[in-house]
Amino acid sequence: MFLPPGFEQRSVMTSLGRMVYYTDAGEPWLKDGADNTDKPTLVFIHGFGGGSSAYEWSKVYPAFAAEYRIVAPDLIGWGRSEHPARSYRVEDYLTTIAEFLEQTCQGAVTVIASSLTAAMVIRVAIARPELFQSLILTTPAGLSDFGENYSRSFFAQIVSVPILDRLLYSTGVATSNGIRSFLEQRQFAQPNRIYEEIVAAYLESATQPNAEYAALSFVRGDLCFDLSLYIPQLIVPTAIIWGQKSEFTSPEIGQRFAQINPQAIKIFQSLPEVGLTPQLELPAVTIGLIRQFLPSLTSSVAAVA
Repeated sequence: MFLPPGFEQRSVMTSLGRMVYYTDAGEPWLKDGADNTDKPTLVFIHGFGGGSSAYEWSKVYPAFAAEYRIVAPDLIGWGRSEHPARSYRVEDYLTTIAEFLEQTCQGAVTVIASSLTAAMVIRVAIARPELFQSLILTTPAGLSDFGENYSRSFFAQIVSVPILDRLLYSTGVATSNGIRSFLEQRQFAQPNRIYEEIVAAYLESATQPNAEYAALSFVRGDLCFDLSLYIPQLIVPTAIIWGQKSEFTSPEIGQRFAQINPQAIKIFQSLPEVGLTPQLELPAVTIGLIRQFLPSLTSSVAAVA
């Protein structure tokens, strides 16, 4: 397990199975048997990739545990949550994210999410705005935005071939070298920022039983959609952080999102020499930006109210 001190694993049941999450539950965050229910909640939701899990945010969320109740789930099909043997669709995650928030949070909360999952969170926030106080999103993209179609890419076509897809996963993804290669080529702008614990955590998630089902659904493009079609409907105050070196998703895409709906997207911040996951690549900078954004977004909520 790759849990920060003072955090423990819990779980809730969703319509697709048990979803594990991590929360502050002991020293140094809670003293003398106290609980965290009197603190506002921050929810951290990981993105998708070979071996993704809540670990993705584990270098960031402890920085907020003194002031906030922290909730960081492994989504269905990832990490230590259940891995149903199925082809996953966008609706699976829209449903289970909403179910998770309903069961673990009281009232509207701030959700901090990454990449394709962040794009899905926007759709959940459009459908269920009462669940959200604000959104802070790193590189939210549907991967088929503004008419692009990721599923037609060469790699997506290769992993759509039965048998070959699982062979590629077991030999090219769910290995230490495969994980490191994925991180270097797809997630990090600076490979020297990848250290062994990151590789080990991703490998643990990637080698869980049936882990290939969600991962291959993602790589095939089954979970992609055009986020630009939904952005105009967003009303929850939102801040976006975008790594300028994000693979497949240039900051120009994020800037176009912000221009579509400036009433909801209050802040757009690009980061030079950073890839898809600034929360792993530059966690201290990401923490600083989240701290900067939280009061601005809260004041936006108060102004609307």
